[in-house]
Amino acid sequence: MKRWAMVIDLTKCNGCYTCVMACKMRNGTPKGVFWNRVLEREEGEFPNVTRTFLPVLCNHCKEPPCVEVCPTGASFQRADGIVNIEADKCIGCRYCTMACPYEARVFVDKIEPYYPAGLTPFEEVKYANFQEGTVTKCNFCVERVDQGLDPFCVAMCPTAARTFGDLNDPESAVSLLVGRKQGKPLLPEAGTGPCVFYIK
Repeated sequence: MKRWAMVIDLTKCNGCYTCVMACKMRNGTPKGVFWNRVLEREEGEFPNVTRTFLPVLCNHCKEPPCVEVCPTGASFQRADGIVNIEADKCIGCRYCTMACPYEARVFVDKIEPYYPAGLTPFEEVKYANFQEGTVTKCNFCVERVDQGLDPFCVAMCPTAARTFGDLNDPESAVSLLVGRKQGKPLLPEAGTGPCVFYIK
């Protein structure tokens, strides 16, 4: 069985936000809802100051606490490890949001247009996939993955900082990157077994 994972090479990430915009465009998330984010930090003292970037998203954990605490079964994990949400089952209790150590889940409070003139045709189509009063998050572009394609953030990264593949295949690019370049997950002490790894 496959185990989908992502490796993000921080030495290649230049903070261009293409992953954020690609995700936003592909999934058409409502106003204020971002599945991909880039955290920025400045280090050092003038004149030797550098800025570092940390792209973050759902970690599709092996032991996802969000699934464990969900009272309705709206949050679930597929056999290949992808964690997803069924909006029709979500009651908006936000237990999953509190349980996630990565702050990867977003509550859709209100669906509103970006422009005063009302919803654009694009928004009308994409917003139909969301419901007010429910929680949403990155799903590794599951429709693309099921077609044998990479998540859109991976496909659109201009510096090839992101790699996607089967962690259970020892010869896959993600397995080799994690092994040879010592890719590390965020917050391993949380015990969730995250499947997004970082090289720095």
